[in-house]
Amino acid sequence: MTEAAEALGVSRKTLSAILNCRAGISPEMAIRLGKAFDTSPESWLNQQMHYDLWQAEQAVGDIEVKRLSVA
Repeated sequence: MTEAAEALGVSRKTLSAILNCRAGISPEMAIRLGKAFDTSPESWLNQQMHYDLWQAEQAVGDIEVKRLSVA
């Protein structure tokens, strides 16, 4: 973990939070990961967005809304 954090230019605490799902991948981290792994930052942000949406869908039973109609 120390070596990876140093390579990314972040603290061990920051990397640990991401790896343990206590923090998401920010645009800045996506750029760092893209450069480190020769991938696009968009691919990292897309994965984060899909994970966030999945998390929200797990709680969908707890979300109450009224249907709106478009005039």
